[in-house]
Formats: sequence, C-alpha cells, structure tokens
Amino acid sequence: MILYPAIDLRHGACVRLMHGRFDQVTRYDDHPAARLAAFAASGAEWAHIVDLDGAEAGRAVQHPLIGELASSVAIRIQAGGGVRSEDDVQALLDNGATRVVVGSLAVSQPDTVAGWLERFGAEALTLAIDVRPDGDRYVPALKGWTEAATVDLWAALDRYPPGLARHLLVTDVSRDGALTGPNLDLLAQIIRRRPDLDVQMSGGVSGLQDIAEGRRIGCAGAVIGRALYEGKFTLDQALAA
Repeated sequence: MILYPAIDLRHGACVRLMHGRFDQVTRYDDHPAARLAAFAASGAEWAHIVDLDGAEAGRAVQHPLIGELASSVAIRIQAGGGVRSEDDVQALLDNGATRVVVGSLAVSQPDTVAGWLERFGAEALTLAIDVRPDGDRYVPALKGWTEAATVDLWAALDRYPPGLARHLLVTDVSRDGALTGPNLDLLAQIIRRRPDLDVQMSGGVSGLQDIAEGRRIGCAGAVIGRALYEGKFTLDQALAA
C-alpha cells in the first residue's frame, strides 16, 4: 500500500478543512516546500497535493505553485483541485505531476473524463469521488463539496467500466479532517464490487491501526493529512506500519 502524505494548499499555505468546509480551516504551515522536503526525507515516494482555492473557485488557482513544488523535491506527486479542462491536466503533467486528480468532473462529466483517460492513460489520472452518507447510500459531493450529485456512488462508478480507469480516491467527507477513522466498510464494499480499481483511502485516518486496517481490506493507498500535522504518528512510523 502506497502512503500519500497530503498538502492541502490555501492561499499558499498548508491547511486542513473539517468535514470539507471552507469556513472550518486550520492553518498548519506557511512553507509547503519545506513540508514536502520533509516528507521525502522520511522516505515517502509520493505526496498528495490539492489546490483548495482551485477546488473552491472551480478553476486552476495554485497550479503554478504545485509545479514549483514538483520541481523542488525528488518525490512523485499526485495533484488536483480546480481541474476543469484537458488543458489543466496537461499543465499539471507538464509541470511535473506524475498523476492528476480529477474530482467533480469525474462524476458530472464522465464522458469528458473518459476521453482524458483514453488520451493520457489510466496511470496519469486518479478519479476522486468525495461522498456524503445519505440514508443507506452515498452521494458524491461536487464543486469543492458545496453541491450534491444527482447520482449515487455506484452509478457514478458504473460510468467507468473495467479497463478504462485504474486509480480511485474515495473520501467520506463526513469524516475528513475529523480524526474519527476512515469509512472502512464503504472502502471494503468498493474493493469487492470493483476489484479492477486501485482504491486509495482518504478521510479520517487517525492512527497507525487505520493504515493497517486499510491495507488488510485491500486498499492500494492511503492519503494522510491531519493526523500527521497534529502528531498522532510520524510519517516514519506510518511507512514502517
């Protein structure tokens, strides 16, 4: 399982949101390049970087900064936030991102994103579906988590038949930033129903046991944010686990 220590960028600083809300922001670090270098020094091979300003605005805002970060440290970067066009994908790849995260459009414009997968290849893109519980189903949250999709999670995934996509990042927004543990039941359901996808766990990771459980159920990766920033464990400990 690959660990993706996270850097969420807002106004050029490293922050974390609570439950995906832009009015509940904790600012942790004004020097994202130093934070990224520390991740690499601890042995991380990947990092997950999100342009929160872009996600909120619905357009690329901090992609130039993401490019600077990608060129500053020898670490592979999975990057997204504000990706709304093929040009955005190309710009992030040209600036050094190894893989581009496509969020809202993966749900709202699946035909467009399917075309990107065919052009850039399944290894170059991660489909990111952020969900909120709604009774006995999960509904994708769109546009910086400010809107709800008209389809549920399973219908959204059905639009990507086996063989088209490979990487899927799933975040239960109700747990994101809350240190309450990831939604392992949901992740296990996805892995059972879609064994063709490499599923990345995100949202609520609070301890080393969460990482171990994610690996046990078959997650291919885990995005770790607030738990690292607040010292619940170190990246060295997480990698060892």
